[in-house]
Amino acid sequence: MGLPDNFLWPPALAALLTAAALLLLKPVAARLHLLDHPQGRKDHAQPTPVTGGLAMAVGSMTIVGLLQPGSGLLAFVLAATLLVVVGLMDDIHDLRWWWRILAQAVAALLMVQLGGVRIEQLGQLVGVSGTGLGVLSVPFTVFATIGIINAVNMVDGVDGLAGSLVLAALVMLAAAGLYAGNGMLAERTLILAGAVAGFLAWNLRHPWRKRAKVFMGNAGSAFLGLVIAWVSFRLTQNPGHPVSPVLALWLLPIPIMDCLVLIARRLRDGRSPFAAGRDHIHHFMIDAGITPGWVTFWLTGVSLLCGLLIGLAMRANVSTLVLLLAFVALCVFWYWLTARRERVIGFFRHTHPQNGPALEDDMID
Repeated sequence: MGLPDNFLWPPALAALLTAAALLLLKPVAARLHLLDHPQGRKDHAQPTPVTGGLAMAVGSMTIVGLLQPGSGLLAFVLAATLLVVVGLMDDIHDLRWWWRILAQAVAALLMVQLGGVRIEQLGQLVGVSGTGLGVLSVPFTVFATIGIINAVNMVDGVDGLAGSLVLAALVMLAAAGLYAGNGMLAERTLILAGAVAGFLAWNLRHPWRKRAKVFMGNAGSAFLGLVIAWVSFRLTQNPGHPVSPVLALWLLPIPIMDCLVLIARRLRDGRSPFAAGRDHIHHFMIDAGITPGWVTFWLTGVSLLCGLLIGLAMRANVSTLVLLLAFVALCVFWYWLTARRERVIGFFRHTHPQNGPALEDDMID
C-alpha cells in the first residue's frame, strides 16, 4: 500500500495549524507562565515562550483525528495529552523528576493496553528468527518508551536541534514504512512530521533570525519522544510489514547514544541521571567553538547519514546482530571520547568548521 496522490496536504495542514497555534499562544504565554527565563545554564537572551509542545500536539492530533480516525487514536490522544499536561506543569513549576517518569510510564501503559502498541520481538539477533520477549514485553516497552522520551529531552539544548533530529527521524520512519508496504503508518507519520516542521518555523535559526522565537519545553520533548516510540514500535512490530527493531536505534542515533552514555557515566560517578550538567553532545560542540546553527546542521546531517547507511545495510541483508553491535560500538566510542572533556572538545575542533553562519548569539539549556 502506497501513499495517495494528495498525501502532502495533511502534513502541510498540520504544519500550518501548528504554526498558527504558536502565533495565537504567543501573547498569552506570559499570562499562563509559559516562559523560559534566562538563568543558570540557560543562555538565551530573553524570556521565551515554551508553547511548542502544546502547539505540535494540537496541530498533529487535529489533522490525524479529522482525516484518519482509527481505533488506536484514542490511546495516542490520551497518552499524549497526559505527557503534554505534565510537561506544561513541569515547565511552569519545575516538577521533581520522578513525577515526569511516572507520567511517562503511565503514557507507555496506555499505549500498550489501549493502543495495542508494544515491543514483542527483537528480530533475528542470535540466528533465531523473531526473538520474542514474552512476559517481558510490557516492561521492556515501558522502559524503551521512557528512554526515548528522555533521550529527546536531553538533546533539547540548542535552538532547532531536537526538532530537527525528530523531523529527520520521522521522515525516515515514513520512508521505511512506505518501503515495507505500510502506507497508512507512513501517511500518519508524515502528518506528525508536518507538525514538527510547523514548530521549527518558529524555533529554527537562520540568517534572518538569530534566536528561536519559541521553545518546545518539556511538554514538547515528551510529546515528540512518545511520537517516535509509537511510530517505531508500530513499524517494527507489524508482522504484515516486517522491519527490524534495530532500525529505531539508527534513526535517532545522536539522542539515544548521548543519553545512554551520559546515564552510564553519571551512575558510575554516583550522580543522578537526571541531574543538570554541561555534558551533552551539543555542550561539547558549543564549547569547541561551533555555533548553534552548525551544531543543528551537522548533527541532523549525521542522523540522516546513519539512516541512509542502515537502510542500505538492511537491503544488503546485513544481520540484525551486526547492526546492533555496530550501535554498541558507537556508544563505546562515545563513552571513551567523552571520558576526558579536553579530548572530546579537541575532536570537535578538528572535525568541524569553527566559523558557522552568523547565528552565534545565544543557545538554550
